[in-house]
Amino acid sequence: MTSERARRRFAEVALPHLDDAYCLARWLTGNPADAEDVVQEACLKALTAMDAALIEQPRAWLLAVVRNTAFTWLKKNRPNAVVLTDDSELIEIAAAKTADGAGPNPEEALIAAAEDAALEAAIAGLPHLYREVVVMRDMNGLAYRDIAAAIGAPIGTVMSRLARGRAALIAKLGSKR
Repeated sequence: MTSERARRRFAEVALPHLDDAYCLARWLTGNPADAEDVVQEACLKALTAMDAALIEQPRAWLLAVVRNTAFTWLKKNRPNAVVLTDDSELIEIAAAKTADGAGPNPEEALIAAAEDAALEAAIAGLPHLYREVVVMRDMNGLAYRDIAAAIGAPIGTVMSRLARGRAALIAKLGSKR
């Protein structure tokens, strides 16, 4: 049972960063429902640790908990194979984007959906070491030192992984054109 102090501290430290936690979990798991499970499990771990934890960088600390929880969850619940979506899903996404009439025309929506899917697939295809730093930096906007704290690596390692991840994305997406 957690103390009232731990619950208040959790609300102050972790709750403001739940969107970033979910974003990272979604990219690491590749699935919104699985990401919710990972974030929920990570929040329980964070809440349990709240009384004893010394937290200097709350966002980086929470993302480290989410990252470790995601890797444990993936190892337990997922095979190592990657499954790609088929094109019929892109058509459904494009149709949903143009259903209200306020968005782009169907052709533009389909192109945008295909580009979004290609980017998601390229990010999902990155090795975990590169994917996590790309998501933390380019999607969550974390500083290098915060990423370093979250993954437990030197800043130079973060920078090199980010550069390699971005280069792999450019190579993958550039070959599609």
